[in-house]
Amino acid sequence: MIVARKKFLAQAGGIVVAFSMPAAAFAQPSPTKPAGPSVPETNPVGGTGLPSNVDGWLAIDRAGIVTVHFGKVELGTGIATAIAQIVADELDVPFASITVKDADTSDTPDQGYTAGSASLSAGAIPVRQAAAEARLAVLDLAAAHFGVPADKLVTADGAVTVRGEKRHATYADLLAGQPLRRSIAKATKVKDPDDYRVVGKSIPRVDLPGKVFGSYVYLQNLRIPGMLHGRVIRPAPIGATIASVDEASIAHLKGVRIVRRDAFLGVVAPSEWTAIQAMRRLKVTWTGGGLEPVTDLATAVKAVPMLSERAIVNTGDVSTLGSNAISASYLWPYQTHGSIGPSCGVADVRKEKATLWSSTQGIFFLRSAVATLLALPNSAVEVKYVEGSGCYGHNGSDDATADAALLSQAVGAPVRVQWMRDQEHGWDPKGPAMVVSHSAALDAAQQKIAAWRTDVWSPSHSTRPQGDVGNLLDGKLTNAPEAKVTFVGGDRDAKVNYAIPNYRVTMHNLKDGILHSSAMRGLGGTQNTFANESFMDELATAAKADPLAFRRAHLANDARALDLLAAIEKLGAWQARPAATNIDRNAAMAHGRGLSFVRYENTEAYVACIADVLVDRKTGNVRVERLAIAHDCGLIVNPNGLRNQIEGNAIQAMSRTLKESVAFNISGVTSLDWHSYPIARFNDVPEITIALIDRPHEPILGAGEATTTVIAPAIGNAIHDATGVRLREVPFTPDRVNAALRAASTA
Repeated sequence: MIVARKKFLAQAGGIVVAFSMPAAAFAQPSPTKPAGPSVPETNPVGGTGLPSNVDGWLAIDRAGIVTVHFGKVELGTGIATAIAQIVADELDVPFASITVKDADTSDTPDQGYTAGSASLSAGAIPVRQAAAEARLAVLDLAAAHFGVPADKLVTADGAVTVRGEKRHATYADLLAGQPLRRSIAKATKVKDPDDYRVVGKSIPRVDLPGKVFGSYVYLQNLRIPGMLHGRVIRPAPIGATIASVDEASIAHLKGVRIVRRDAFLGVVAPSEWTAIQAMRRLKVTWTGGGLEPVTDLATAVKAVPMLSERAIVNTGDVSTLGSNAISASYLWPYQTHGSIGPSCGVADVRKEKATLWSSTQGIFFLRSAVATLLALPNSAVEVKYVEGSGCYGHNGSDDATADAALLSQAVGAPVRVQWMRDQEHGWDPKGPAMVVSHSAALDAAQQKIAAWRTDVWSPSHSTRPQGDVGNLLDGKLTNAPEAKVTFVGGDRDAKVNYAIPNYRVTMHNLKDGILHSSAMRGLGGTQNTFANESFMDELATAAKADPLAFRRAHLANDARALDLLAAIEKLGAWQARPAATNIDRNAAMAHGRGLSFVRYENTEAYVACIADVLVDRKTGNVRVERLAIAHDCGLIVNPNGLRNQIEGNAIQAMSRTLKESVAFNISGVTSLDWHSYPIARFNDVPEITIALIDRPHEPILGAGEATTTVIAPAIGNAIHDATGVRLREVPFTPDRVNAALRAASTA
């Protein structure tokens, strides 16, 4: 497949930059030497590593248009715009001349999953290096063309000029219709951040005009010639198998075919409405299955069999915790992604070739899994990425693609599968429920934390298909071998960045969840930071300390963290006071302010938040009036794009904090619509103010998820500040707030 693109380039003319990166890519400049040699890329989101002969990171055609072949995908986060900015600076070409190609297993590199906020911090590294090398290649061509040394040449706007002269040539002129292949030397330097012209500017996102004006083709809008429509009938209850199918029940529907394979059952029809009717009217008898009854979620989570147990931090001696220890336990429920557009997949599977159109976050992993499902070699399956209407984690997109593939293989024609709202809510992998318990003691002066012990109960936060068909919903239905459980994400931010002399964090890694679960925005960082930062406020209250000053005292050796706290203090106009000292218990509307801080994943972006809330003592309703957010993710590529990310994180996390919780019984999920699973509406959106700390000479840190983690604890701490009531279970619904207020009034 790569050979085919080479042939095309040889005919069309262009430049192809190839370089060898065994196991790792070259990285962005180090903080101390911005333009110096780079360091290896880490790959925190899977993938097979970059091939040793990757030809096609960048291509320049006869018109000077630069096509970037990037292995990450656009999820609505503006990543394509940011990558184009990076290439524009390194290659010295106009931003408008750059196109970032959608990922495709036929001709884009395998950079693993687009996840973990790593698209820029890790994924952009080899693209930047490729662009830098391409510029050197063009300079060498120009030096030969003009008969001058390369150091006498200047590049700008896709052209090379002889310094001090009028002689110049465009990149397209120099290539003269001939491709140029060149390996990257390890010594190749990328630009000093001081020389950036495009990086650091708020370039308008290239994908937004089509989305705003309705011309953008999401996967849900995709239609291909000869396409049929499919629907899948899921087991009822969960885990059931098929006892019988009454095919006569839909015999009156013309052109409908029933597809059955083990517990997988679907219908294919000439029109979508006919497929829906067939799905609803087909009479199926199921047998077996069902979940264990759950009366107390926290107890049920802790009762799940453990995969393993390990201490991820064990410093000093936590046995110093005595009878005076402060203890608290926090619960986070199952949550659904709630994608506004339900998942969709399109497949055209023929005898020896399968083409899939998917909004998956991992095209190569999905290819391997579906190839196994279809009993085809990987080389016979192509996955083309088409953006879906929302994900922010592992929603149903991979499973919908597998649905379409199975149905298409059965009927020998292209099939589109569009999930319904109840299917999306019922069958997408859920954000896992977690329990976090803390115990801590203050020192003799009651000013600092002397010892802290944490226990976290969590399943894996990723059951994405890692080439393993058992992680697909349809793999389970077709009796594929059970997928190997690899624990991922539950330990994210379980450890705090505060200086604590005696500190132990124990992970109780659960074998599975009560419900099928996988990655949701922030993974375990959201749940752990909720518990950690709520508990920090509880400790500040015990110390009779100002919450910000208390955190500052435990971050004395982290200059960037202290800068961040100074920024949030100024942005939020924080007034120092011990926690929950200004409570007016007679006020009908109680106002409170809460603070939270995190260094995401302990190594990525620094974020702090101040939440201002109003609590209606009569109804229990919590209104978030304002969220002030300070953010440091190192070098900022696109300030406006980053603000978009932060705002989106804040709104979604606020919704998860105040409203969202999956309801289920022994048959399965029961919160199957927006009434039973409410999300924030436009009138719930608070004022959001943001302070960005740009550090051009520091590496890019992951920024796509970090803000998600600080919202829940900031709101919870604000509720406590307003009412004196501490909520340790999300969501903070009016009923839950009222119950806590009643309990406090009778205590």
